[in-house]
Amino acid sequence: MENKQIQPLALVTGGGSGIGLAIARKFTENGIRTIILGRDREKLISAKKLLGPHCEEIRCDLDQLSTLPGLVNEIRSRFGPVTILVNNAGVNLKKEFTEVTDQEFQQIMLTNVSAVFTLSREVVKKMLETGNGSIINISSMASRYGIPKVIAYTASKSAIEGMTRSMAVDLSPHGIRVNCIAPGFIETEMSSKALNGDQDRMQKVLSRTPMGVLGKPEDIGEAALFFATGASGFITGTVLPVDGGNSIGF
Repeated sequence: MENKQIQPLALVTGGGSGIGLAIARKFTENGIRTIILGRDREKLISAKKLLGPHCEEIRCDLDQLSTLPGLVNEIRSRFGPVTILVNNAGVNLKKEFTEVTDQEFQQIMLTNVSAVFTLSREVVKKMLETGNGSIINISSMASRYGIPKVIAYTASKSAIEGMTRSMAVDLSPHGIRVNCIAPGFIETEMSSKALNGDQDRMQKVLSRTPMGVLGKPEDIGEAALFFATGASGFITGTVLPVDGGNSIGF
């Protein structure tokens, strides 16, 4: 379908805190209307106050896959067509390989993979009507190399990178670009749980990061803004490490 010029509208999952909030903030600072999704209403309300008039918030549980088609229809009727989708929401589990239960493994995959697929599918149905869109997935350094005690998270983020390439091949001919950001070790609540109290792991992280520091959520926000705008208009199917060189460090 012929590309139509429409007002940008971003949908950011897990937008109430951490990397998701930083992405939403970068979008709103640049005049992009942004809807943030999350489970924690208090975090969403606080984020909306911070982000200002370009932001709307919707509380939802993305794990309830059957509700997502209705959610996307509601967003379309209230705010218009989504042109930018950021699949940021995710959960981690730090546990010895042999202690991870089937239920725990499947829960990680549900949130980090199945919900991404279902929400993306429903949003894409609407994007196809305008022939315009940018989907930005968030993976992790865990998909780049082996990290101990995060088997489920690693599996889920490796899947996201494969999905990114497959989605790009399917959707780019229709004007929908799909790219992925692979954050390194970023100062967030999730990384704090993994690194605090584990000095050996923290030292290993910093020693193999040439820039020698943890990243900031704002670093991911800048990369997301790049993928969301015309600055990346001829880029699709890529995975961009934003990691201070961690993925090439020794």
